[in-house]
Amino acid sequence: MSQGPERRGIHVDQSELLCRKGCGFYGNVAWQGLCSKCWREEYQQTRHKQIQEDHALADRLQMEETAAYANNHQGAAQPAAIAPLSKFDERKTKEKSRKVNTVTKFFTPSAKIPPKKDSVPGEAQSTTSPSVSRKPLETDRTTREFIDFLKTLKPGREIFKQCRAFTESMACKRDLGADELSECVQDFYQNLSDRLQTHFKGSSERVESVMDEVERYMMTRLYDEVFCPETTDDEKKDLAVQKRIRALHWVTIEMLCVPVDEEIPEVSDNVVKAITDVIEMDSKRVPRDKLICITRCSKHIFNAIKTTKKEAASADDFLPTLIYIVLKANPPRLQSNIQYITRFCNPSRLMSGEDGYYFTNLCCAVAFIEKLDGQSLNLSTEEFELHMSGQASPQRPQAARSPPGSAAFSEMNERLDLLTGLGVRQEHVMEGAHCLESDLIDWRDGVEHKVQDVLERFPLEMHPPASSAIDADNMENDLPPPLQPQLFAG
Repeated sequence: MSQGPERRGIHVDQSELLCRKGCGFYGNVAWQGLCSKCWREEYQQTRHKQIQEDHALADRLQMEETAAYANNHQGAAQPAAIAPLSKFDERKTKEKSRKVNTVTKFFTPSAKIPPKKDSVPGEAQSTTSPSVSRKPLETDRTTREFIDFLKTLKPGREIFKQCRAFTESMACKRDLGADELSECVQDFYQNLSDRLQTHFKGSSERVESVMDEVERYMMTRLYDEVFCPETTDDEKKDLAVQKRIRALHWVTIEMLCVPVDEEIPEVSDNVVKAITDVIEMDSKRVPRDKLICITRCSKHIFNAIKTTKKEAASADDFLPTLIYIVLKANPPRLQSNIQYITRFCNPSRLMSGEDGYYFTNLCCAVAFIEKLDGQSLNLSTEEFELHMSGQASPQRPQAARSPPGSAAFSEMNERLDLLTGLGVRQEHVMEGAHCLESDLIDWRDGVEHKVQDVLERFPLEMHPPASSAIDADNMENDLPPPLQPQLFAG
């Protein structure tokens, strides 16, 4: 394909992908440019500061109330005023220790149900609550696979028990906000990871493999409760992004300066696979599986660029191509999937490695699409607004000056125009169908009204039939005399 003389609009320095605190891990737009570790530390500090301020305010109000009560009631009335305040102190102490108890109770053996000597992790599955047991077949399969994996580990029984207890407790926290749910899950990940680091004596690979299986088991069971929860505006953001991408359908590969030639069959095949992978992300329930889809999509993009340029792709080539793929695919529930991965994925996957790098680029691509303007596409503001309103359409320079061998590209344009015409015809058919339905309803109502009017004007009267004797019509006729018996002489 022909490429412009200079790169236009789209460029992200690799340092901008890293955490803005300089820790070396990848940052995230959802975390204000911080990595998951720095974001949790800052979130916890902010939350702790807020709790301290609330406690200070409560102490001040308590002192003022005590002083006011002491001035108004002297002597015997004073002890009675201290009792309700002591209950307030008790509630304040419980609030301080709530977070610690939430985490530590998952690692404390239950005293209500003593473990059987001959029990195995698989037997514990039958004691799950009804709300957790009514899950799809995928959940049951994941549970069996998790149990089989834990059988090879010495602490497998304890890991399964704690994971099951945590998932059951999370089912009772649906009213919590998304940040609070994420904090609970991330705390559990962190504590379990620390325990596994001690058990495996610092073997990070084994710890990661166990944590991947823990994430798969837990998030498969919790998916319905924590994906796009009602307490967030994720669904609203999904609709806004989809509408934005549909409005940008006119953006061409030349405007984004994408170094990909789709006329090459191998390149076209990689582009189709990349689009398929980013769409398939929504069908996965586990954050790790969604990341795998993003990684596969990104590798197909790198292959397409390498095939086109006959050399290794650079980061400056990758981001505009990823933006182009997202615009072509318009993945369903894109923001919900990004937020789901951000909140509930194993944090080590997002902070480093190729999964974290590709996911960070996807977040940048979505942010770029949301803020896309004419300057990014080397268009004037007036031209950009005309394209967005549909009053102008981009020219296709490749089709105009394409050699005789580019019949495939021309055929693709013809099919796009045909699809556009079919869309218009479908809208007309739907309008006609709605009009026909409305006419049928009006006709039925009119017929019913006319029938009712006729029945009211000419009511049907039913008369019983008159009773009559047999041969009533022949009463006046001359009938022959009755037969008389006759005697004959012998």
